[in-house]
Amino acid sequence: MQVEVWSDFVCPFCYIGKRRLENALSSFPYRDQVEVIFRSFELDPNAKEADGESMAELLSAKYNVSLEQAKGMCENMRQQAAGEDLTYDFDKMIPTNSFDAHRLVHYATENEKMNEMSERLFYAFFTESKNIGDHETLASLGEELGFDGEDIKRMLSSEEYTKEVRNDESMGSQLGIQGVPFFVFDGKYAVSGAQPSEMFEKALVKAWGDGQTLEVVGEDTNSCTTDSCDM
Repeated sequence: MQVEVWSDFVCPFCYIGKRRLENALSSFPYRDQVEVIFRSFELDPNAKEADGESMAELLSAKYNVSLEQAKGMCENMRQQAAGEDLTYDFDKMIPTNSFDAHRLVHYATENEKMNEMSERLFYAFFTESKNIGDHETLASLGEELGFDGEDIKRMLSSEEYTKEVRNDESMGSQLGIQGVPFFVFDGKYAVSGAQPSEMFEKALVKAWGDGQTLEVVGEDTNSCTTDSCDM
């Protein structure tokens, strides 16, 4: 069975959703027969490269709320992440464009390290406050997984894997995906948002046993869209 996950590495709900799916898989009796595939989704394709703006400042401007309100949004999300044993450091987080990070995952996929690269990027952005839009940073992260840093920088300076990212985004658009994370179980059952692990468990069982058409549950909750992120 395949589980396809549309997500963005700068989406706070996406890392939480990833961990909840993993928790559900850990108790699924057929987990060794489940392949998780990460699909690219950009919350903001026009996002600027890191310019020194803090996450709270970005949220304040985006949602037209006070800086204190934005900090409260960050704290709420930090607490949710902590519930999954994830550490989010919003004070030091570096907002940036995620397109090249998605290309790096496709690069890693050819070497069967899609999952490892995805996890490393999430951790780098949310916990280590690394600039995942920077080519040197991405090359360094790739080197940690055994890749050639110079080859990664060469790839990032070209148009390689652009088509692959766009194809993922096109697939998501055809499915009507407007927010992430979004999980599709064997093309039969879908979960929208970072739902509780119990819902992922039910989705795994349902998709494994039957289900003929795509059914979506959890729509528009615990997810980020191109317009909003319910933090």
